Amino acid sequence: MAFSQVTGIVLEGKSKDPIVGTKITASDGNKTLSDYEGKFSIQINNYPVWIKATYMGLIADSALVYSDTTLSFYMFEALQEIETVVVSAGRRDQSIEEVPVSMEVLKPELINNKGFSNLEQAVNQSPGVFAMDGQVSIRGGGGFAYGAGSRVAVIWNGIPMVSPDVGDAKWNSIPMEQASQIEVLKGASSVLYGSGALNGIISLTEKEPGPDESIVAKVQFGIYDNPRRQSLKWWSKNPAFYMMDAYYGKMNKRFGLTIGVNGFSDKGYKDGEYENRGRVNGTFYFRPVKFQKMKSGIGYNFQYQDVGVFVLWQSDSLGYTPFGGSDTSVPGSSLSFQRSIRLNLDPYVKMFDKWNNKHFIRTRYYLVSTGNLTELYASSKAEMYYADYQFQRETKRKGNLTLGFTNINNVINSSVFGDHLSESAAIYSQFDQKLKKWDFTAGIRFEYFQQDDKPRDSDFKIGELTFPAYPILRAGVHFEPVKYTHLRATLGQGIRFPSVAERFVATSTGGVILFPNPDLRPEIGWSSEVGVKQVVKMGEWKGLIDVAGFINQYDNMIEFAFGVYNPDSIPLNTVPGTPGYLYNWVGLRATNAEKAQISGVEFSFSSEGKIKSVDLSTLLGYTYMNPISLNKDPQYLTTFSDSGSNLLKYRFRHLAKMDVQAKYKRYMLGFSSRYNSNMDNIDVIFEDGILGQQILQGLKEYRLIHNKGALVFDIRAGYQLKEQLKINIIANNLLNAEYSSRPADLQPPRNFILQLQYQL
Repeated sequence: MAFSQVTGIVLEGKSKDPIVGTKITASDGNKTLSDYEGKFSIQINNYPVWIKATYMGLIADSALVYSDTTLSFYMFEALQEIETVVVSAGRRDQSIEEVPVSMEVLKPELINNKGFSNLEQAVNQSPGVFAMDGQVSIRGGGGFAYGAGSRVAVIWNGIPMVSPDVGDAKWNSIPMEQASQIEVLKGASSVLYGSGALNGIISLTEKEPGPDESIVAKVQFGIYDNPRRQSLKWWSKNPAFYMMDAYYGKMNKRFGLTIGVNGFSDKGYKDGEYENRGRVNGTFYFRPVKFQKMKSGIGYNFQYQDVGVFVLWQSDSLGYTPFGGSDTSVPGSSLSFQRSIRLNLDPYVKMFDKWNNKHFIRTRYYLVSTGNLTELYASSKAEMYYADYQFQRETKRKGNLTLGFTNINNVINSSVFGDHLSESAAIYSQFDQKLKKWDFTAGIRFEYFQQDDKPRDSDFKIGELTFPAYPILRAGVHFEPVKYTHLRATLGQGIRFPSVAERFVATSTGGVILFPNPDLRPEIGWSSEVGVKQVVKMGEWKGLIDVAGFINQYDNMIEFAFGVYNPDSIPLNTVPGTPGYLYNWVGLRATNAEKAQISGVEFSFSSEGKIKSVDLSTLLGYTYMNPISLNKDPQYLTTFSDSGSNLLKYRFRHLAKMDVQAKYKRYMLGFSSRYNSNMDNIDVIFEDGILGQQILQGLKEYRLIHNKGALVFDIRAGYQLKEQLKINIIANNLLNAEYSSRPADLQPPRNFILQLQYQL
């Protein structure tokens, strides 16, 4: 018969918002996708024909058509399935059950109801994750590196948010309150995300607006209680903290926007440590009239902050007082003040071609400064220029091909690190194939990296041949033997190139000197795991039980080693102002000191849904880790505080997390707890000092007393005042436990938060 077609639109059943990317299938074999207005047009060969609309997490809809016509599909949430859709594992929408690696998802409600003020606090709730003074470790993959470098990549809207100079995540500048959810992927993820994803990724994607106005606002007030030990209390009036954030989003026919503002002020529970910041962020969207399957936009995020930086305590009894005191006019005070900005601009274009292939161009300009009270760029001005092109094609036999190219240029101007240029480029590919009950994943990436005019860090040698790009492989498999039971296995490689800070830092912070090491080599490693995920259901409630065994191995791990770095070999002494004065040559330097293996098992249970009239959500996890050093050098082992143990420094064996929340009618009650076992090994010099001089006063005695790990409980309660308005009361560290995340860094005492939320 002559050419014929059926047109239509796909809308969400309740909100009537258009659904982008709905798969439209005709029984005669033709396929298409809905565009950014939810519209579609599909060619028909013969009538009658069934037209079916499917979208993950929504109930499919279909119609029998006898001639050319226009259809309207209304798709509703599949409450019985309670699907969790994730993006980060394959850079595409997938059901979490089918992902061949361990993942946890933190939903916006948990983030809002717990009163978190930055992303680090939020991800610390995830099983297997531990936050240590600005650095996050997944399953023991990271220790304490004084803020420089990270083996966990933080992703915002598909692009890494790692600072170009220090190589860390600026946790307080990432607008987590605007994210649709937080995805925590465990294990090497360098194939899709490049250097820095050696230990895993934390991915956030901004929620997109619909045709109806969306307004969300939150204000909260908090206060610190007195610590258990009177000697820790330095204040006469209990310090307080405040936060507000607001969000507006709306999508018109061709244009749309989101805008968010956030303000935070914290007087600080440590003397002299404070934080004041303001942030504005959002996205402008545009849909061209002539290109129905194209969408473009530009995201923006700007933050200004003013902080007091606390590094080390004065002593174990004055744990909330900085070393040298809080009066910075007195020589020897370790307290410092910083003012800085963070800015990123993210233009992008996303489109589907006539064969329904997806093309995605992402770009970013990212500026990070570190300054003092008078100059925003006093210490460092770091800029990143990022571009990524990605192509995705869905094959006829339920396969998905991803191809991409990434280029990153970093420009650093710094009085601390010096001036540096670096370039990294990569091509990557991943293929996913579904065969009945099986899902297979295979990927490869070639990563190029050069810093200044140094030899390439990415060189890869095979015999006499040298390739300028380092290859990284990934493979995974998922199998569903029976409904609701999911088996998986994965193996992935990773690489991390040294940051500018790790190689070239030359400064003093908190009374500790940091020495450069330009000869640092990249870290490399691999991670593997096998696991099973079991789905359990009861009416409208769904739970996921997950058990995984894992092994991670790393070579050339970078750690800051405390030692004597005396370039002139002058005999050391403790007389200030004389040649060979001890404290001119004692400090920290990044070194490729470690070869390590981390093995263990992890159990987690997450659930959400309704049991009778109660909405119940849970997130529980326990991780056993065996993080051991494979470095047999006797001299290196003498740097361990427990030289008879090969347990990696700044790690522990046991980590447990729990969060449970129940809602009944207008009432909400939530409870959470966190436990980590004792950190047995640290740098011995912090306990014993050097040449009779103590580095951290009282630390050894403190660790002998506090040697059982840390157990912390939080509780929250809420009441729905009106349909759009609710109030929460939160008590963090309910039992007022005294604990530290790293040596000489005591964590907050009990604190209370009063919170008001509004949503339209």
